[in-house]
Amino acid sequence: MASQDPDTERQRRLRAAQRVVIKLGTSVVTGAGGELWAERIQPLVRSMAALITEGRQVVLVSSGAVGLGAGRLELHPSRLKDVVVRQACAAVGQSLLMHAYEQLFRLHDVKIAQVLLTEDDFTDFRRYTNLRRTMEKLLKLGVLPIINENDTVSTAELEYDQSLAASGQERVFGDNDRLAALVMSKLEADALILLTNVDGLFLHQPKATNVKQTVSLQEGAGLSNSITKRSDGEDEQAVPIPVVEVITDELKAIAKGPSAGGRGGMLTKLEAAQIAMQAGGVCIIANGKTPEILDRIVAGEQIGTMFMSTSRMAGKRRWITYAAGVRGRVIVNEGAREAIMGGKASLLASGVMRVEQQFAPQDVVSIADCDGHEFARGIINCASEEAARLIEATSTHQLGERGRVLVTRDNLVLSEQR
Repeated sequence: MASQDPDTERQRRLRAAQRVVIKLGTSVVTGAGGELWAERIQPLVRSMAALITEGRQVVLVSSGAVGLGAGRLELHPSRLKDVVVRQACAAVGQSLLMHAYEQLFRLHDVKIAQVLLTEDDFTDFRRYTNLRRTMEKLLKLGVLPIINENDTVSTAELEYDQSLAASGQERVFGDNDRLAALVMSKLEADALILLTNVDGLFLHQPKATNVKQTVSLQEGAGLSNSITKRSDGEDEQAVPIPVVEVITDELKAIAKGPSAGGRGGMLTKLEAAQIAMQAGGVCIIANGKTPEILDRIVAGEQIGTMFMSTSRMAGKRRWITYAAGVRGRVIVNEGAREAIMGGKASLLASGVMRVEQQFAPQDVVSIADCDGHEFARGIINCASEEAARLIEATSTHQLGERGRVLVTRDNLVLSEQR
């Protein structure tokens, strides 16, 4: 990417994108009172219909169901802190949302389909594969799939409880940004467009200084340009970062927390962008309120922030890294860690010290060192009970057990690649 002009590459990849996943944030779909913002949605629908007419395949991931439901039920925002209330609002709002989309897309002779997903549709590899078959068939039939999390039965997106994260477990998706990215990854779409209420990714305001300074993040934060700051802490040019080629910890530190209306924020959008880049596609974060925003994006215009990379992770490895839920953990000795990190070794029973938590064959497990630090993840070949038996057999030097492979190399992903 460094040898190519970013603007030229941007135009080439967006103009050539044949399969596009578009995510509309809550602030784009609904107004302050929880009503559908028809004046804003109509031009976006018109643009999506035009893309389909010209032969592109479009998938829509839409937020807004909870807000619409709360508005219809005339509930005060304070009531939405209760998860069950939010589920009830989602049940009411989802039908309102789909009815609105049906009416809007019918004007452009576009057929739509509702697809409600839960985490199990991603964590179970068979369901994950079946999801693609269904989506592929819908797209071949010329249907526009409209996707949302099934909030009525799944609380992953609705809950704010951090207990899972504290225990070392991760949710597959807790917001529609990540959900859209996982769908984009599974369908191997060319582009992911996240439309929100901001113009893109901006740098934090720096501390006041006595002189002008140019902050170049080409190396540190993967930015393709330099941004000049004024001594009063304001941007000389109030424009978003145009292109990001590498998402680093420094760049993630720039992102802020959740927005007031939605459940995500810029950090979740960066995580979604990272998934899109690993899938070999591009991601655009832009303002859904900007006139003709979709037309301008797919034309390759420099608007919003574009994330693009030349690297690509294989499909199964992307599933292990981003979509699969971690079911347990194995603690390995230093020799096994070095063999896995330094070469192309599989994980053998002889290198495992103990297993933690229960897991079944073909579950994804965390692989950690003696200090408990995860350095890899992989698909385990046996259940936790059998793994424990194999470890014991190895320690007592029973024949035929020492070389048993618990995780093969092609089912293993290093944390530094995540």
